[in-house]
Amino acid sequence: MFYILSKVVWFFLSPVNAAIVGIVLASGLAFTRFAGQGRWLGLFCVVVLVLLAFSPLPRILVRPLEDRFPQQSVQGGRIDGIVVLGGAINVARNDIVLNNAAARMTKAMELALAHPEAKFVFTGGGENPLSPELGNEADGARLLYRSLGLPEGRLILEDKSRNTVENAVFTRRLVDPKPGERWVLVTSASHMPRAIGTFRKAGFEIEAFPVDYYSGGGPADYTRPYRKAARGLEIADAGFKEWVGLVTYYLAGYSSALFPKP
Repeated sequence: MFYILSKVVWFFLSPVNAAIVGIVLASGLAFTRFAGQGRWLGLFCVVVLVLLAFSPLPRILVRPLEDRFPQQSVQGGRIDGIVVLGGAINVARNDIVLNNAAARMTKAMELALAHPEAKFVFTGGGENPLSPELGNEADGARLLYRSLGLPEGRLILEDKSRNTVENAVFTRRLVDPKPGERWVLVTSASHMPRAIGTFRKAGFEIEAFPVDYYSGGGPADYTRPYRKAARGLEIADAGFKEWVGLVTYYLAGYSSALFPKP
């Protein structure tokens, strides 16, 4: 129930979706006695879209999320297990489809090669109900890592989870981490605070290995505009979703802290 409800609620909370809905509503009001209010609503929504599309605001939104957990070196000490969160891969037409979070998959492979003794787990399951032509994420992970030369017997697939809560709960049950083992979690840096909080709440003490950064980490993040509207809108949506997700998961009891830290 939480999974379906979260998807429906997020559709309306997404700042990009909300602004577009507002513009549609304003257009409708233009033909009624509320035309004046419609013009102001439309103007407000257009300004919001322009700021999200071209201003530095999206980077400012994700920067605190991405700074929360420090980057790590692939060679940084012994690792007993690697967990890769889904959200970056699917299968379409019997071939691998990677999205803009592909660094999760590629950096995890680097870790696997650098630490051949470590268990290697990919967690991500159910097909997208809005895109039935896309296959299961775990099927995509199997195809990708087999093509990159990872021994099939080394890959552990958790193929039932549909969100971060289920990623954490199902993966902990699957691998049963032992006290003293060092496990690392590979996911997008902006998603890492919510993911770490969720894994901790599930009883899985795991170390952050953030990848897939939207911000550059320097002062230009606060001043440099976007040249392509789609990129700014995408990052704004991703950042806002994570802030909303942090609050929602904490209030629902799915995360160990409102803003988890190392």
